[in-house]
Amino acid sequence: MMVLIQAAIAVARPVSAYRAIDLGAGATEIGLLTAAFALLPMVVALPLGRAADRWRPEPILVSGVALLVLGCVLLATSGTLPALALGNVVLGLGNLGCIVGGENVVARLPGDRLDSGFGLFTAVVSAGQLVGPALAGAVLATAPGELSTGTARALLLSAALCVLALPASWWLAAGRRFPAAAARPTGRTSAFRLLGRPPVRSGIFASLVLAAAVDLLTAYLPLLGENRGISPAVVGVLLSVRAGATVASRVLVQRMLVRVGRARLVVLSTVGSGIAVAFLPATDDVWVLGALLALIGFLLGVGQPLLMTLIIRAVPDDARGTALALRLVGNRVGLVGTPAAAGLLAGTAGVSAAFWLLGGLLAVAVVGARHSD
Repeated sequence: MMVLIQAAIAVARPVSAYRAIDLGAGATEIGLLTAAFALLPMVVALPLGRAADRWRPEPILVSGVALLVLGCVLLATSGTLPALALGNVVLGLGNLGCIVGGENVVARLPGDRLDSGFGLFTAVVSAGQLVGPALAGAVLATAPGELSTGTARALLLSAALCVLALPASWWLAAGRRFPAAAARPTGRTSAFRLLGRPPVRSGIFASLVLAAAVDLLTAYLPLLGENRGISPAVVGVLLSVRAGATVASRVLVQRMLVRVGRARLVVLSTVGSGIAVAFLPATDDVWVLGALLALIGFLLGVGQPLLMTLIIRAVPDDARGTALALRLVGNRVGLVGTPAAAGLLAGTAGVSAAFWLLGGLLAVAVVGARHSD
């Protein structure tokens, strides 16, 4: 189910960028449209997390899938940039519901299984992201030179994938396949009190940057490809290479954790990927870009499951949903602010500036490793 959901999103995100390009959008508009995906979820993530703490996460998951269907249809039928922005907002809300629902099921695992649980969950998410861009490229290739037709077809494919995921999500909710929280919380743990814990604060910051990195790569690689004469089908393959490397790293995360240690892995994830991202605009060789994106994908994939476990272990059991929601709020802040800043930079200094900004942020995110062990 999560593979279908994430494959649909991985089709819709880059394809919506191509649809925006067809409507005359430049680097600044692409950045603002990317930010629209995260704007409203930034506001509602915390209430959803509290709801998952108090009740069950499965209905949140079902609602998220339904919103994804609506968002994909809105994007497919959009003929203006404001309509594209609305579709991105609805798509972002649907994605948030799916992530909050899924993460809170994993968060109920025993402490010694959290790393492997979150690793598997995020690997499944990345598997969808592996399939999605290749699907997008293949569908766009059916209408060469006609971005409007090709993007509409790809976005309707995204909607169909989400429809296929609806029965499974409803089955989980109706059958109550997973246990409810061990005890209903008697009070609400203040979000500010949770943020006062150093592991939570630093983990959220590092997670924010890693999430923004994946989002900006998805949004700006099509623009970089357009500038370098790389076809949408090849860009789709490059994005799939990045996602495939991420799947591999998340499957192996438990073994790497034993051998390297949590703090060193987070440092490698942020600093190493930051250096590789900064080199992306330096080449137009497809093979070099593929190698760089494989390295970036592998390193980016390591960080998120480890940071999720770090945050979970730092809070009371009945505040796990709230803590994960705070992480999502932080991610959404990054997904709004970073694309907007990248768009302004790219609009004045060229698309390469967006990748240089991202590389710098990833290097700075090493602060998240201070409390990783």
